[in-house]
Amino acid sequence: MVLRRLLMLAASTIVASAGTFSHADPMAFWDDTQRGANSFNREPPDTDYFAALSDTGARWVRLVFSKWDSAGQDFLIGDADQYQGLIAEDLAVLRDVLDRAAAQDIMVVVTPLTLPGARWIQQNDGVFDDRLWSDPAYAAQSIAFWRDLAEGLAGHPAVVGYNILNEPVPEKTTGLAENGPLDEYAQWQRDQSGSTRDLQLFYANVIAAIRTVDPQTPIMVDAGYYGNPRSLATWSGPLQDDRILYSVHMYEPYTATSPGNLRRDEPLRYPGTVTDYAGSSQTWGPTAVAAHLGLAFDWAASHDIPTNRIVLGEFGCMRMWEDCGAYLSDVLDTAEAASVHWAYYAFREDEWDGMDYELPASLPSGRFYWLSEEGRADELPRDGALMDLLRDRMSTQ
Repeated sequence: MVLRRLLMLAASTIVASAGTFSHADPMAFWDDTQRGANSFNREPPDTDYFAALSDTGARWVRLVFSKWDSAGQDFLIGDADQYQGLIAEDLAVLRDVLDRAAAQDIMVVVTPLTLPGARWIQQNDGVFDDRLWSDPAYAAQSIAFWRDLAEGLAGHPAVVGYNILNEPVPEKTTGLAENGPLDEYAQWQRDQSGSTRDLQLFYANVIAAIRTVDPQTPIMVDAGYYGNPRSLATWSGPLQDDRILYSVHMYEPYTATSPGNLRRDEPLRYPGTVTDYAGSSQTWGPTAVAAHLGLAFDWAASHDIPTNRIVLGEFGCMRMWEDCGAYLSDVLDTAEAASVHWAYYAFREDEWDGMDYELPASLPSGRFYWLSEEGRADELPRDGALMDLLRDRMSTQ
């Protein structure tokens, strides 16, 4: 074990010399507002991917690895039905990708879609996997997984965060409305205190395990109900670790920003979409966007958590939606006014074009899939106006 750790640290030192950015303390990366993107690719990103991402002005990426091919059923985990240790070959692949990111000065938050007992729905035959939130055995396995992964990645120069689980949903099967009244959220969290669905307790236990092998790397925690600000706004308080980043996601109004809207005869417009919200109705525009996200920012302020510990970890809309630019602008205005970190969804996703903002709105999805399947994705036009919008925002850093 000692030899393995020495070899890993030596490799990390070599990689650090390849780029120009490094911190002795990875938490220092987050002292200034950081702007970046999400990587949800089917294939492990190559050097060209990170070089192109760096050219946009992005400084960091939420790197999802759960789609990558594995020696087992589930990448790194082996089998989410019964975790028994990291898959060594998968860890080597992940570390190689991190080396490529470091060489391009892209910092990485490592993010799983799957944990033991919580296999990602798109890799689980469309069935939501609730076992992590209903069986304590899977919480124990997930804690063991994160301890092992942190030991395998500790000290890597690209890693500035461990995002414990993308969009956890312990609320999913319990009847709690996703955008219901805050008092119902708060009561639900009180009712679940100490149970397997107590997300703060789960996070605290995972963090404690990570800290036994890695005392430095920041840990990012998504709010419940898919990263909903309403969930974070009713947490009882901050987690007891001074290297925590609190993350929320933003796709509201989802009925307008999501793929289903483009299938309507007359797609919903922004501003102006009306949805059920907080027990009433909400007309969405810049004020509503700011109020929804502001719930998380206000919660942080009420607990003396600085804005540089808050992250808008995902946001986006369909590139073909005619109001996507206006929506992105309002979300970014809110994030920038609050001085929080942000990462848009997503950069050059290799199996879905819906939120690839480099692609022009005029490019049919069929063209994307055909060129991708023919191995000619490099022929895709990458002059989309939405990417210009994002570049302009990132250039302010």
